[in-house]
Amino acid sequence: MTTQLDKQVDRLLRKVFGIDALRDGQRRVIDSVLAGRDTLAVMPTGSGKSLCYQLPAQLMKGMTLVVSPLISLMKDQAERLEEGGIASATQVNSSLSRADELEALEAIENAGKDVVFCTPERLATAEFQALLQQQEIALVVIDEAHCISQWGHDFRPAFLAIGAALEALGKPQVLALTATATDDVIADIRAQLARPRMRVVNTGIYRPNLQYRVRQVTNPDEKNDVLLELVRNTRGVGIIYAATVKAVKETHALLAEAGESVTLYHGRLKAAERSENQNLFMNGERRVMVATNAFGMGIDKTDTRFVIHLQVPGNLEAYYQESGRAGRDGEDAECTLLYYHDDTRLQKFFLMKSKAPDEKHELDREKLERMINYAQSGFCRWKLLLDYFGDPVPGFEKCCRCDNCESPPVISGDHFEQQELGHLGLAEVVVRDQHQAGVAVG
Repeated sequence: MTTQLDKQVDRLLRKVFGIDALRDGQRRVIDSVLAGRDTLAVMPTGSGKSLCYQLPAQLMKGMTLVVSPLISLMKDQAERLEEGGIASATQVNSSLSRADELEALEAIENAGKDVVFCTPERLATAEFQALLQQQEIALVVIDEAHCISQWGHDFRPAFLAIGAALEALGKPQVLALTATATDDVIADIRAQLARPRMRVVNTGIYRPNLQYRVRQVTNPDEKNDVLLELVRNTRGVGIIYAATVKAVKETHALLAEAGESVTLYHGRLKAAERSENQNLFMNGERRVMVATNAFGMGIDKTDTRFVIHLQVPGNLEAYYQESGRAGRDGEDAECTLLYYHDDTRLQKFFLMKSKAPDEKHELDREKLERMINYAQSGFCRWKLLLDYFGDPVPGFEKCCRCDNCESPPVISGDHFEQQELGHLGLAEVVVRDQHQAGVAVG
């Protein structure tokens, strides 16, 4: 940026946003956007991604269009921009009444809004595109951009239409935002958006305030005992992730019976009950949330002190994303995986049911193997995550805080057998488990 533009940015930062200085990652993303570059920002949770478009929106001529799957957050974000005097903003999505929707569309048509939030589904409609074509669009922001990639852990088909929509809107400048993206996902985002030269600003995933641990358990009763111990002995509020609705209900009942302040969240609850339970947790009326991954994207309770996974997720992207909901305030937080080997059968079952193309299916199998390797490994947990995401931290050898760094595992015969299991092909593990479970193998 020019010196003059630097001064404008710093002035806006202090006067409008009440912030003294940008973080390094934010500065690099904002510099790229204001230089007119298509940009993909890979920034960890809690690193201030929203400022990377809110500040440029003050300086760029035209509308900033924010495409996001997070309907629940759009209203809050739009109101925050308006009430803070930062920008005039509105939202267009399926949660609006017809009257509110018409009011929002009229405001856009009259060029009365600086920032417009919409879902990918709405962006794909011809009617909405026709309205946007009449406006001067300075920047299109794609939040949770990893959802556009079929190779990512949270692919959403509606995101595939974004590339065509950008073409229809005259190829406006793009800022894509995500907390996690492997090299394959980054390449796919560029391809899907037809932006092969999109600049990537990757600030790294390392968050030293997160202490990663794996507790090995040998049966369901032991897992419940360890869970109760962790919840009782860990200060502050926390989230417990379970892989199934059944496990959520059982764990909620277990904790409630033990006298814990707990609520639950899963996709089979009615919308009103999900919203009520989410508010109980977010407002501090319940200390613990037990949930499936339906309680995920967009959840921002910064003082979450612990995240516990009852079963292994399907891949390390999902694990990092979900565990990363702890410690967003920068204070220390604990991320614990309760590893019971029989639980891996559930993820293998999900894989076997998948109707994904062969290439994607094979990739998902490999990702599950990497997840299992992480759970069984004796190496530094953070080093395993950094290596997986291809995110080398200069001079980093070990975090000195995870379970393996604090108490390096003793290599016994049983442990060696466990470690060796991590190197088996997934098909071999499935066959072995089927034999152990008494399932006929052809």
